[in-house]
Amino acid sequence: MTTLDADDLTLLPVPFVASVMPIEPPWIDYNGHLNMAYYNVLFDRAIDELWRHLGIGADYLTSRGGSTFTAECHVRYLRELHLGDPAQVTILLVEADDKRLHTFEELRHATEGWLSATSENMTLHVDMSTRKTAPFPPDIRARIAAVAEAHRGVTRPEGIGRSVAMPSKRG
Repeated sequence: MTTLDADDLTLLPVPFVASVMPIEPPWIDYNGHLNMAYYNVLFDRAIDELWRHLGIGADYLTSRGGSTFTAECHVRYLRELHLGDPAQVTILLVEADDKRLHTFEELRHATEGWLSATSENMTLHVDMSTRKTAPFPPDIRARIAAVAEAHRGVTRPEGIGRSVAMPSKRG
């Protein structure tokens, strides 16, 4: 997979659609379904695909000294995945600025289309020489801005901005 120029990013689907991924046998827990930790593995692999297109994939660390760190993550588990289920993640770039990316991912059964889980994340750009947040380089910022603009017109899925809380009890 190659890094795309800002103009070429218009070729990506909106929202971004990652590759279909299999559920691996060691990921199944004693309840007979995908263990909660591996939902995050699937989300992370999908984000890595988008990051490569943006030019901030694994080679960005060695070529330019930058990387991204997840600062916050909220996962909702909505329907079980099992061994043999094909999984696919879509990613919406909700918002971006000079140092941060706000994404919302949906994990679906790849052939039946039902929603299994969502993940909302705040990701920070980090200068690895200082291990502190830093602005994205201008060329990377242009790529991010192109994707953010394309994603701006997408209807916001249910679940964005949710928080964890006990239901309130009335009197």
